[in-house]
Amino acid sequence: MIRKITLSALTALGLVAGAAANAAGGAGYVEDYDFSFEGPFGTFDQMQLQRGLQVYTEICSACHGLQYVPFRTLGDSGGPDLPDDQVRAYAEFYEVYDPVIDDFRAALPTDHFPESGLENAPDLSLMAKARAGFHGPYGLGISQLFRGMGGAEYIASLLVNYNGSEREEAGVVLYGNDTYAGGYLAMGPPLWGDDVEYEDGTEATIEQQAQDVAAFLMWTAEPKQNARKEAGFIAVLFLSIFSVLLYLTNKRIWAPLKGKGTTPAE
Repeated sequence: MIRKITLSALTALGLVAGAAANAAGGAGYVEDYDFSFEGPFGTFDQMQLQRGLQVYTEICSACHGLQYVPFRTLGDSGGPDLPDDQVRAYAEFYEVYDPVIDDFRAALPTDHFPESGLENAPDLSLMAKARAGFHGPYGLGISQLFRGMGGAEYIASLLVNYNGSEREEAGVVLYGNDTYAGGYLAMGPPLWGDDVEYEDGTEATIEQQAQDVAAFLMWTAEPKQNARKEAGFIAVLFLSIFSVLLYLTNKRIWAPLKGKGTTPAE
């Protein structure tokens, strides 16, 4: 009975989500990239995060902000892990408004990245988490449970899958993209290949730049992912050992007493 109810609920959910996807023009293609942070034991690649930071700084930051990310986190272990002097030097490239002096000043590591420079350019701080649900069969967002796909794959695919077509609507040029639902979006192709010169010598292909900045944006959305996975593993290990101890305790102390009924008084 429970199995039938569960199957019926999943079927209904799939039909509703499928209808919504069709109404929106259908979901686009999302490539299943192999990121280092996937899976229960995956961790962020420090060098990839540094390359992604470079792509964001030189390309994406012209329009998109990271207003929920403090500069100081660039030096966190498990993230880009930049030295303190580099974090301070990086922050100084930005200006922030200080209400105390009622003027702009050079940013400090304790300040946050600026907001988006354009009204129609979304902030990217949490984009990787926000887009994690826009994938999988019928847009159910269950692919990452089975295939490890999430928001980082969506971002990388979006940056790679421009198809070169254009159309104009209400005086606005839209660009064809095989990943974006509906097939067209207002953002033009930001990557062309060799847009940056990586400091570690990695070839800056479109695919490489897309994956690097996608990994960086996954970190901005989940900066404590490594610590969370470590804590989860320790918790599961503790519960497993505790369960074994409870079983052995029950077997030694209480199991012999079970089944021994009390003799009724005459």
